[in-house]
Amino acid sequence: MQLVREIGYLMQKDFRLEWRQRATLSGMLLYVGSTVFVCYISFALRGGELPAPAWNALFWIILLFTAVNAVAKGFLQESRGRQLYYYALVRPEAVILAKIGYNVLLLLGLGLVGFALYALVLGNLVQDVPLFLLNMMLGAIGFASTLTLVSGIAAKATNSHTLMAILGFPLMIPMLLLLIKVSKNALDGLEFEASRSSLLTLVALNMIVGAVSYLLFPFLWRS
Repeated sequence: MQLVREIGYLMQKDFRLEWRQRATLSGMLLYVGSTVFVCYISFALRGGELPAPAWNALFWIILLFTAVNAVAKGFLQESRGRQLYYYALVRPEAVILAKIGYNVLLLLGLGLVGFALYALVLGNLVQDVPLFLLNMMLGAIGFASTLTLVSGIAAKATNSHTLMAILGFPLMIPMLLLLIKVSKNALDGLEFEASRSSLLTLVALNMIVGAVSYLLFPFLWRS
């Protein structure tokens, strides 16, 4: 129970900081809106109909780079003095789990906003919306877990933003391939059974990344 309370306090702190620094959240929303608008003027405004594979690929490209920009600041914005303060008060497991939980909620919110804008501007080609939203939720959890751990590693090194891109993208490629496959099934309206194995694999990957973060972050935190 003590761990749960520490996670709750740390997540409240992150939400309060985000609310005080609303320019950062506004910048992320502006990024989502601007990329969707660029897709609109590139396809719909010119009278061209966007095929389902291109619709699917562009959506995940937008969500991927939104996730990188949103999660990158997780540990990179924390000063060494604040990290030392956390070290004296809470356990490192609470720190990493709170960061992951906060980033999951942030990416879910940005993903839902992005999907709403994307469907409104370019048309909703998804035939199985519940499956698509479930897949997007698993993607948000996977992106948040992976990028949060990578952000913690990169914060300990110089050129942290470059290191995060180098480490983050290769780790997310297998997950991204599964997400694109399941979302394509949702666009085509295939039965749930066609996506069951991919969804179970995504759940397993998320559990593995979460377990690795929980076990390895205390060693990183003490370094």
